[in-house]
Amino acid sequence: MKPSPYHIAAFTQVARARSFSRAAEAMGLTQSAVTQHVAKLEKTMGAQLFVRRRDGLELTSAGRGLFDISDRMLALEQQIAEKVAAYGDLSAGSLRIIANAPRPAMPILSEYSRLYPEVQIFFSLVPWSVAMETVLARDADIAIVTEPDPVPGAMVLELERTCYRARMRQEHPLASRPEVTLGDLSQELLVLPEDGSLTQRLVRQKMAEHGQEMRRVIQTATFPLVREALLHGIGIGVLLENSMFPSRQLVSVPIREMPESYGHCLVTPSDKSDLRAVQSFTDIARQLYTDPVIRRT
Repeated sequence: MKPSPYHIAAFTQVARARSFSRAAEAMGLTQSAVTQHVAKLEKTMGAQLFVRRRDGLELTSAGRGLFDISDRMLALEQQIAEKVAAYGDLSAGSLRIIANAPRPAMPILSEYSRLYPEVQIFFSLVPWSVAMETVLARDADIAIVTEPDPVPGAMVLELERTCYRARMRQEHPLASRPEVTLGDLSQELLVLPEDGSLTQRLVRQKMAEHGQEMRRVIQTATFPLVREALLHGIGIGVLLENSMFPSRQLVSVPIREMPESYGHCLVTPSDKSDLRAVQSFTDIARQLYTDPVIRRT
């Protein structure tokens, strides 16, 4: 039996939003109607597409396989509708955005919200490894990720490059130095993002390369928690210079063995890059960041 396009559209919106209620709102339907569309599609396929978890819906294996195709199809339909309609203002729609650090994304989000207040934005801050998994699974419209792995069929816009610094309160004994070494840091309590973060992986790698080890580490779930810990005088953080907004109470000191720069990049599937909501977000990113570099993979 051929599946109904309405059933496919409802499934795709639910998969994007991970919520029947948000999908219904985006489609202008009742939640009951969306639920029925998905149920009929599951009956047609003879397979369950979603599993309900405490934190929302999760795609099953069958659901992930279908979403990989249906999301591309819906993106193409949106492009066709937009070109036919040729409307100038974004007065509706939604964007799902993820980032592995807060600061690179926030200026863009702020300006976008000001210019397009009717567009719903769902923003999540996730570890680097989760960000890459989400991008590969097409579970986000836009990702702002530091040094992303190659993503087939994606548009990548490098916004800026930045280096790692040791960040600490200004009264810390190491704060007045022109630079610190990994040996210095190995003697301190380090505050790092959780497992799966690019920062923790690189710091451990650098420590091993230079015969050092991290003796005392506090792991936190997000960058804001790292910042909060540092503001309370809990240890030293190793963070990219532009990963968080500065504070007068904190200073950043170069790390001798970590001079390399890393790129904060905006990543979006190529077939979504021409959507008005995505394109306008990308245009704002280009305006806010000097000489961004675009490439397609």
